[in-house]
Amino acid sequence: MNPGLAPEEAGDELPAVAPQLRDLRRRAGLTLEAAAARARLSPAHLSRLETGRRQPSLPLLLALARTYGTTVSELLGESPAVADPIVRAGGPGAREADGWTYWQAGGSGRGMQALRVHVPQGRGPGELVRVHPGEEWLYVLGGRLRLHLGEAEHLLEPGDSAHFDSLTPHRIAGADAGGADLLFVHTLLQSSLAGLCLGGGATTTTHHR
Repeated sequence: MNPGLAPEEAGDELPAVAPQLRDLRRRAGLTLEAAAARARLSPAHLSRLETGRRQPSLPLLLALARTYGTTVSELLGESPAVADPIVRAGGPGAREADGWTYWQAGGSGRGMQALRVHVPQGRGPGELVRVHPGEEWLYVLGGRLRLHLGEAEHLLEPGDSAHFDSLTPHRIAGADAGGADLLFVHTLLQSSLAGLCLGGGATTTTHHR
């Protein structure tokens, strides 16, 4: 099943991001059509996100953050007044969307973003493949993680980690019913390629893990 076409019923857990999405696009000087093309979305889908008629999943939030050269925190309206280098346990609560749960593990406004993530079990070959500038690093805390890099598939156990160029087509998913927990760090780079995602099925409205 392609998450780009799945209903995103984040419900009450995910705050409305419509105003931020619209403002960021306008600040970037992009039309709805141009921004949608960069993020590999249809203009109608992006319009629904900007008007609040549809809530984005965590994968799509990450893709849009890269498209606009910002962070998920800014998209969610989390703008701390002071850049505190320490992130305390019991700080900002968990966010959940489309089966993914994440907690901020780093500060905003940095050149990379750190998250603690719970990844659900994979849904099959229709899962989204991502391609974008930058680097990603992940460390498996619990459960088993299935990582696809190009044509290779890797099964990661707790304590395993991976560091790779994000231009390598990639996707991740929990290998077992309980999913997997990991630390996830990615660089925030903005370019004409930012946010490019390739769906596993024949579709033009796909989005990011």
